[in-house]
Amino acid sequence: MASNAIIQYGSSSSSSSHAIITAYDVFVSFRGEDTCNNFTVFLFDALSQNGIDAFKDDTHLQKGESIAPELLQAIQESHLFLVVFSKNYASSTRCLHELAHICNCTNEASPSRVLPVFYDVDPSEVRKQSGYYGIAFAEHEERFREDKEKMEEVLRWREALTQVANLSGWDIRNK
Repeated sequence: MASNAIIQYGSSSSSSSHAIITAYDVFVSFRGEDTCNNFTVFLFDALSQNGIDAFKDDTHLQKGESIAPELLQAIQESHLFLVVFSKNYASSTRCLHELAHICNCTNEASPSRVLPVFYDVDPSEVRKQSGYYGIAFAEHEERFREDKEKMEEVLRWREALTQVANLSGWDIRNK
């Protein structure tokens, strides 16, 4: 299934078909400082060994390019999404932007395209934004309290976390 531009045809609820253009089989959203030297190294290796083309920002982005537009495009052009929730995931506004965009892209289509992985964090902590997630959101709200638009964005991040954490996924704490 790996290629640079796959066109897949699927049937919608009506009798017509629609084309979904995907550049990547999988987009992996993760907090590098928590997982890039352990779990995600093995994850990307396993995906590659199985012929699955996964977007990884450090290998697909050109140095000096603006990161946000490239990431948004990669998300829009991906077929599936693996979200690796770790202790510091919610402290990264970049991760939260990715997650909100993933939710926007999958709301119309199918939420089953999003597969959460709870890496060394309790799924209920993510869902309820407690523990590390509660601390991270308190910091975001403190930093953005004077900016109404940013505070609305923080609310979208909270909703995205709850939405994805409510999906069936993998809990790999202490394993």
